[in-house]
Amino acid sequence: MYVAPPPDRWKILQELEPHRLMKILQMGGSLDNGEYAHWDRIRHSEPPDGIDHEEWWLGIKIARQASLRPIALDDSDGDAFVYGTPDAVFRLLHYVDQRCGGKIAMAEVVTADEHARQHYLVNSLMEEAIRSSQLEGATTSRRVAKDLLSSGREPKDRSERMILNNYRALQFMREGIGPTLTPEAMLELHRILTEGTLEDPTAAGRLQSPDEERVAVYDRTDGALLHAPPPAEQLPRRLQALCDFANEPDDLERFVHPVIRGILLHFWLAYDHPFEDGNGRTARALFYWFMRTRGYWLVEYLSISRILRKAPAQYSRSFVLTETDERDTTYFLLYQLTVIKRAVEELDEYLRRKVKEVRDVERMVRCSAEFNHRELALLSGAVRHPDRSYSFKAHATRHGVTHETARADLIHLSERGLLTRHQIGRRHFFRPVEELPELLKQLH
Repeated sequence: MYVAPPPDRWKILQELEPHRLMKILQMGGSLDNGEYAHWDRIRHSEPPDGIDHEEWWLGIKIARQASLRPIALDDSDGDAFVYGTPDAVFRLLHYVDQRCGGKIAMAEVVTADEHARQHYLVNSLMEEAIRSSQLEGATTSRRVAKDLLSSGREPKDRSERMILNNYRALQFMREGIGPTLTPEAMLELHRILTEGTLEDPTAAGRLQSPDEERVAVYDRTDGALLHAPPPAEQLPRRLQALCDFANEPDDLERFVHPVIRGILLHFWLAYDHPFEDGNGRTARALFYWFMRTRGYWLVEYLSISRILRKAPAQYSRSFVLTETDERDTTYFLLYQLTVIKRAVEELDEYLRRKVKEVRDVERMVRCSAEFNHRELALLSGAVRHPDRSYSFKAHATRHGVTHETARADLIHLSERGLLTRHQIGRRHFFRPVEELPELLKQLH
């Protein structure tokens, strides 16, 4: 992945005749066209009338400079990273604020009750664990991975271990970190993510040390060096600074929008690359943790990694654009905000399909002559609440029938392959099979 580094704007400025500079300044912000394009695109585009490519770039940089704000992250030489908020960033932030926070309801299939919400949350965590691991090289198929996480069996290879670890790490992100981030919590998150998957088992849950060869990032296609992270000697200080940035209150005089802060944390951890392996997975889990602590509850139902995995080169490119243009993280912000928007749109489409599927199956169930009215009611509920379990006693109580009648209903549905039967001690429980909607369609 080659990205042409921008020309030295100071050199352009020094060699520019005064009347040419005045012409550029008069054109102002119109030179950027609202796209926040990098030099790598600018050099292949047609410049505005009367100026060349380098003058165009100089005008863009001058217009951007006034709105750039530094953050506490610096490079190995101590130069600060910056970010800007062009209109495109504001527009996407507004979208994320509207869709991912507050009390805006999800589709009825999710908000029906706590069981449904929990089911969709668990599925979302599984999806993110699978896709995030696949993004980092896990080769296990989605179907096998879902079976691994649902069944609780032991992983068979490194890829399966990566996925299981990622799922456990996302659970730790929700329940184990709390509202304040510490270096110890970050190390524990990494340990959970990488346990049993590293060539050096002692590297799980610790920063790289100065006596180790520093891990760098290379292009997967041509092997070119994309990123050389800071020296290991700096890592303890940098990790503490990252935690301090995460823990800053939102009411500081220099306000940083929470979504911007969450994305910058993602970038920060990936830039520092403090671990032997698992840096990308740790960075994405960190983003989920931060968004959750700031009330963006819908983000937990999104699989960011599923979007990233569709175009991994663009994900890497957003980092490279930042590094080649004077540490300007706006490129990464814009890309990640776009990814969040696409993930929300995918969730919307999925839920629309799910609501239609539930309603279609319920209509078919109501028209079936094979099942009695109690069984039809149970199947209708099971389609809407696939995590709900049923017992002889509960079914008998709900429908006002004897234990034997309830037992006959549940066993009938089990024998038809629509419920699975489990026994704990002397008690029997029944749960809907995962493919229940598809099976009911086949029965129609």
